Amino acid sequence: MPFQPRIAIVGGGPSGLALGLLLQQRGIRPTVYELRSKPTTQELAKPSGMLDLHEESGLRVMRECGLWDGFQAAIGDCSEACRVLNPQGIVLHTDEGETASRPEIARNALANLLVKNVPLDCVKWNHKVIAARDARNATTGATEIMLDLGANGTATYDFVVGADGAWSRVRKLLTDVKPFYSGAQYVMATMRNASTNFPHLVELTGSGMLCALGGGNGIITHRGPQDSIRVHAVVSTPHENWARAAGLEGKTAAEVKTTLLGDDKLFAKWAPALQEVLATACDEETKDNPGSLADILPLYMLPIGSRWEHRTGATLVGDAAHLMTPWAGEGVNLALWDSLDLAHTLGGVPEVEDAAAWQAALDPRMREHEEAMLVRAQEKAEESSKNKDTLLSENGGQAMVDMFRMFQDLVTADGPPKGQ
Repeated sequence: MPFQPRIAIVGGGPSGLALGLLLQQRGIRPTVYELRSKPTTQELAKPSGMLDLHEESGLRVMRECGLWDGFQAAIGDCSEACRVLNPQGIVLHTDEGETASRPEIARNALANLLVKNVPLDCVKWNHKVIAARDARNATTGATEIMLDLGANGTATYDFVVGADGAWSRVRKLLTDVKPFYSGAQYVMATMRNASTNFPHLVELTGSGMLCALGGGNGIITHRGPQDSIRVHAVVSTPHENWARAAGLEGKTAAEVKTTLLGDDKLFAKWAPALQEVLATACDEETKDNPGSLADILPLYMLPIGSRWEHRTGATLVGDAAHLMTPWAGEGVNLALWDSLDLAHTLGGVPEVEDAAAWQAALDPRMREHEEAMLVRAQEKAEESSKNKDTLLSENGGQAMVDMFRMFQDLVTADGPPKGQ
């Protein structure tokens, strides 16, 4: 019988679950470790952030996973329409997504799609990986990766994939590089049943995304499940511990609202309609989740272009490999692309008799895979960093419109000659 490698995937986010499903389709049975409990149907039905999937990456993975029909059924809460405003509430740009080709899906809906389709015995929920260590098996000569699972003991594998996000434990096997604070933070809140309860805010925000940008800050909204409007208040600050410094720790979203709308450097001077969107979302968030603390998220990134020396028996995907800021919309798309390419790489190893031979056959393929992954990640990270500086500038709204126009000019220039 051909050798069957022992493969572990650390992390049950989109990249880890997609990789688990893709490997199962290729006759490889990995084990996915996820520190969270298995999400319930009720949890996955809640409004969440929206993700736009791209043709060359996220959408391609949906097709190869056999999830295309389920994906199509899960979208539609948020259109591809876009509105851009300045802090004074002046509309600088509006479109209905006529030329867009990046459908939006709720983060929870994507998770639900993957959780439902990954084989039940593939994922070990409530399993936290404390550390990963490698050693050479003196008998076989193969490299073995031992996972410290804390109260759940230890487990040994021939190959481990770190899909464990920004603060990856598996990354420590490969490199000492750590994420650093990017200079911006999100404050997130949601209002549900918006068409019924807040029709004037639906009219303002539209059916898709609204971006109000200026003064280094922003109010970004997306429509979502349960007829919701998901609001991200973007705050530029050099202070990584801004929430603590501003006295926001331990406060609800409704309480945080006072600081956001009362500070001239934040949103105190913004148009009343935009202030109302933010205030309403904060109040509704606290009403729907009484006692819950405000969702304040500092945004981190890995140094652009960071990489590691290839190491037998382990690799990284997604944020564990190339954490970047969200300003290019590439995070989950790159993560899914990484997993797809890795599944092809692992599935392409020829049949061998033992772990040492399998690793020897895999290593050159992994070097090629990692190089391609890191090259494209560097390109997207540079784009994201540049976009951040542009969008979170003094006149971010106008800068965003200028970006749209430049892109449209490029598309027009690359189109067919007139008359063809």
